[in-house]
Amino acid sequence: MAAEPLETASVIGFDPLLARLRLEAEDVLRREPELGGFVYPAILAQDSVAGVVVHRVAQRLDRPEAPYAAIRQAFDSCLASEPAIADAFRADLLAVVERDPACTRLLEPALYFKGFHALQTYRLAHWLWKNGRSDFALTLQSLSSQIFQTDVHPAAAIGKGVFIDHATGVVIGATSVIEDDVSMLHGVTLGGTGKARGDRHPKVRRGVLIGAGAKVLGNIEIGRCAMVAAGSVVLDSVPPNKTVAGVPARIVGDSKCAEPALAMDQMLAVLDAGMDKGGVIR
Repeated sequence: MAAEPLETASVIGFDPLLARLRLEAEDVLRREPELGGFVYPAILAQDSVAGVVVHRVAQRLDRPEAPYAAIRQAFDSCLASEPAIADAFRADLLAVVERDPACTRLLEPALYFKGFHALQTYRLAHWLWKNGRSDFALTLQSLSSQIFQTDVHPAAAIGKGVFIDHATGVVIGATSVIEDDVSMLHGVTLGGTGKARGDRHPKVRRGVLIGAGAKVLGNIEIGRCAMVAAGSVVLDSVPPNKTVAGVPARIVGDSKCAEPALAMDQMLAVLDAGMDKGGVIR
């Protein structure tokens, strides 16, 4: 499609994101008419991007303990109370398209990607948690863990433009903070270090990239635009614009770009100078 910036807000009733979703859905139906019963209600029958997201997430979570209608009603209340959550939906959707090289259409995260769906489930659960509906919030957390293999406590604070790639095995604890424009991959844990109560989970600042399988433990800070290498175990705070790697993680150099979360470059050439011949970081 041409040229109009996708992040442009709706103007006089025209929403370029919704228009693109509909064009993509129509293309699917031309090629795969058997999917009409799935694609039409999910996209073509919706009147907003938020409607697309809400329908699909509620559809995927639908279980006897939290049926589609109850989830959809809760989402409607949530969006009426905090319209900015719909902006987060859009920012998260664009984050996937812009950062995932396997994603070529807006339709893909909207319909298929469990990381995107788990994050939007969290957004509803967080709103419920803040509004005194902790049991419904915890029910959604449980369902998200079961269905998407992604366990995000509803009390965590997560910004917008967040990308959780693949998502399987991601765990985010209750006092975690994730700022805007963060990217992380599967198997990431933002956890505590034991049985301590209170503020006990990591604070991840804007623009951070956390590689697959990394464990970030304790009430520590991952500074703005830092990078955590895949498989690292991070037990100490990381300064802004630094790369850490290893078990336990150590600083191995500067971040290779201004915003690692957007670049999604996990190759650590910087490690060559910092490893011995056995691959151990010095």
